[in-house]
Amino acid sequence: MDATGSGRENEAGILPMQGVRVLDCATFIAGPTCATLLGEFGAEVIKVELPGLGCPLRKFGTITPSGDSLLWLSEGRNKKSLTLDLRKPEGVAVMKELVAKSDVLVENFQPGTLERWGVGYDALAAVNPRLVMVRISAYGQTGPYRDRPGFGRIANAFGGISFLAGYPDRPPVTPGSATLPDYMSGLYGALGAMLALRVADRTGKGQVVDIGLYESIFRILDELAPAYAMKGYVRQRMGPGTVNVVPHSHYPTKDGRWIAIACTNDKIFERLAVLMGRADVAGDGKWGTIARREAERAQVDEFVTAWTSQHDRDALLRMCEEGQVPCGPVYAIDEIFDDPHYAARDNIATVAHPKAGTLRIPNVVPRLTETPGRIGSLGPGLGEHTEQILRDLLGHSAEEIAALRAAKAV
Repeated sequence: MDATGSGRENEAGILPMQGVRVLDCATFIAGPTCATLLGEFGAEVIKVELPGLGCPLRKFGTITPSGDSLLWLSEGRNKKSLTLDLRKPEGVAVMKELVAKSDVLVENFQPGTLERWGVGYDALAAVNPRLVMVRISAYGQTGPYRDRPGFGRIANAFGGISFLAGYPDRPPVTPGSATLPDYMSGLYGALGAMLALRVADRTGKGQVVDIGLYESIFRILDELAPAYAMKGYVRQRMGPGTVNVVPHSHYPTKDGRWIAIACTNDKIFERLAVLMGRADVAGDGKWGTIARREAERAQVDEFVTAWTSQHDRDALLRMCEEGQVPCGPVYAIDEIFDDPHYAARDNIATVAHPKAGTLRIPNVVPRLTETPGRIGSLGPGLGEHTEQILRDLLGHSAEEIAALRAAKAV
């Protein structure tokens, strides 16, 4: 069953990345996400996995009747699986054949690993000078920490966001998800691949896209870096609050839920004050400017909390919507599934799998009105397309394929 990212069919059958072939040699989430995003918009993605084991993501999280995890089936969407052992000379030879017919290779091993196997960028660029290689690692390909291992949790910490997550009198917490840097780095990797492909189209020369997991986190810390450089200001944990603006937080409701309210300027605060029946504190009142509210942040938040606690969440949402005050429910996943806006936007795709059954997974982002992306299939079985790729793409005979299997290269 096909799902699109726009809620409408792509009548012309045209996809933006059509004609691009991607070799996904990465594991877990960061590199594979890069390949997944390209595949959603038409790239042919060949997932290269170790024979007998496959990507560790297959066994990470909730296991389905297919034997693979929900995370694998979702994030392995639209991919073909080829088993190939790059530690064997026969596997290296096949990889070079693939590279000769491909545009992008994605990997996220520790720096130097592919070079030890004889398939580093220089070796592969000699086969295909147009090759774009996306390399995502914990700290990037250069620098004193390049050889250190790392995962998303480490990137959150090193990148500066974990220090900001939680309350000032408590230890730092995970900022939403330990995998946030993986998905962010995959997104930057896909962007980098598209930029590099555009250059390759003009010049005939490929290049390396080099991303450290922590860099995607550091990049989104708004004014943190320039504020420190200019004033020596080290931002501390603020719980659900936000620096520079208030009220801008999560507030409890009468029915035991939470609502997010964001007053990013004085005019919006004035609208909120009117809703609360306290127009006197806005405008020329004691909290009419951001500076005054910042000076008494705790009192302002207590003021808003006293109001939200008197009303049920849905009533608050209606009032804020009518008063043009930005607000939203603090949703758990079950509430997301019940929300009519998610349904209207087709944000949750329903896709069938022959062994795992029907799954509901996050749909394609971004939404293109004329050439939307699509989910044609869920994550493939280990080595499901090995013979097809060797035979149809690379032209290997049955005897050659048998020899590769005998050598345990595939």
